[in-house]
Amino acid sequence: MISFGPELVGRTEKTLVALLRRNLAGTGLDEQQYVTLKVASDLAPSHDLTEALRERAHFADAAQLVTALTDSGLLNDGRLSAAGATLLDQILTSSAGQSAVIWTDIHEDDVAATTRVLNLVMARAEAALAR
Repeated sequence: MISFGPELVGRTEKTLVALLRRNLAGTGLDEQQYVTLKVASDLAPSHDLTEALRERAHFADAAQLVTALTDSGLLNDGRLSAAGATLLDQILTSSAGQSAVIWTDIHEDDVAATTRVLNLVMARAEAALAR
């Protein structure tokens, strides 16, 4: 068992990204493009997608990603187009089985504690980046 710390968090993230890449196979999307569509799907109407990508995902090329996905018809004015929404739904549906196996049956107290700790780690890491 790996002790809590950067290695555990990093290896967990890398493993989840490997699963994401498997689920993206054949979609024409890479990880950054998927994240862009996912952020667009959750974005409040008053927020700018490019800025949200810079803040949430730390994508230096956020504007280029938005432009490319707009040019491909998956985004429209910083929001999901119908085609983008359909593709994102297909990806989420196809990955639902894997997600259920990973997240189901984790005790709610463990989920709450993990949520608090990971949000604290993320906030501290973002503060370190801001310095």
